[in-house]
Amino acid sequence: MSLPNEALQKLLQELENRIVTSQQQIGLAKAQMTTKQKAIRLLELTSNEIGSLPKSTPVYEGVGKMFVGVPMATVDRRLVAESAELKSDVSGLEKKLNSLELTHKNSLEHYDRFVKSGGKA
Repeated sequence: MSLPNEALQKLLQELENRIVTSQQQIGLAKAQMTTKQKAIRLLELTSNEIGSLPKSTPVYEGVGKMFVGVPMATVDRRLVAESAELKSDVSGLEKKLNSLELTHKNSLEHYDRFVKSGGKA
């Protein structure tokens, strides 16, 4: 059974669009993961530096254009909470990336099969 040329062109165009879209989303997800992993590393380094200081050391956090003295334990809790949230985000992005890569792979396979068959669906 052969489909009309217009239907074949539309199907081919849809596959090409899906391939391009998935490639773009894969790139975006990888960039987001890299950014979040860098932020996690920065938080870990900050936490290590604060942990090496004596407990009596004054610690300040930026609030707008000024700095406010806060207890070291508060800063440490905030760093741990932010790190946990970022790790959760990275985990979600890894799942999304796996799904996008699967979609991309399947779309490429369908496209190749379609082209090799000579446009016969």
